[in-house]
Amino acid sequence: MRALLADDHSIVRRGLRGLLESAGVTVVAEAGDGLEAVRLCDEHRPDLLILDIGMPKLSGIEVAARAQKLDRPPGVIILSVHGDESYIMRALAAGARAYLLKSATDEDLIPAVRAVSAGKPFFSPAVTAVLVEDYVRQLQQRGLTDSYHLLTDREKEVLQLLAEGRSNKEVASLLDLGLSTVETHRANLMQKLNLHNTAEIVLYAVRKGLIV
Repeated sequence: MRALLADDHSIVRRGLRGLLESAGVTVVAEAGDGLEAVRLCDEHRPDLLILDIGMPKLSGIEVAARAQKLDRPPGVIILSVHGDESYIMRALAAGARAYLLKSATDEDLIPAVRAVSAGKPFFSPAVTAVLVEDYVRQLQQRGLTDSYHLLTDREKEVLQLLAEGRSNKEVASLLDLGLSTVETHRANLMQKLNLHNTAEIVLYAVRKGLIV
């Protein structure tokens, strides 16, 4: 696997490079700001982007979004000091598959690389804990209950696969269903759970422990 690192602190990049190379990942380029990261991504076409969320000239989230426009978009891992939902939602919406807290990068980076290379999402355990706590708190404050029990068995299967990063077509193939049937199940489960996009599906699955 070929990776591009982008962080405005050279000492951080040096540490990340060491971790990656020890796991057999080739670092093809490093960037110190967002615009440089975009240029190097277009030049080297890496398999993986590891991006600091807060960089000069262009944020990691914007770099991720631009990278998704390439003919072969790389997997994206976002590094951040922020563990709140708003940042995670923006990162997922921009195409990120993994979101790591910088405080836990040493422990989480290689598992995240393996997950993203397999097409699966990954979140720092500390991020997952925050998401679960926030979700429970929101339900309690609003006097609501979780609606997962309203889903049919088939809708639960579709939810799981969508959260793992499968497309509607892939879900249809794996479950031996028609594409229109999968689209109907997707629409139904999103309505029942009050979800509006793929990023929200992934976050919901994380809160429920369906993906780790």
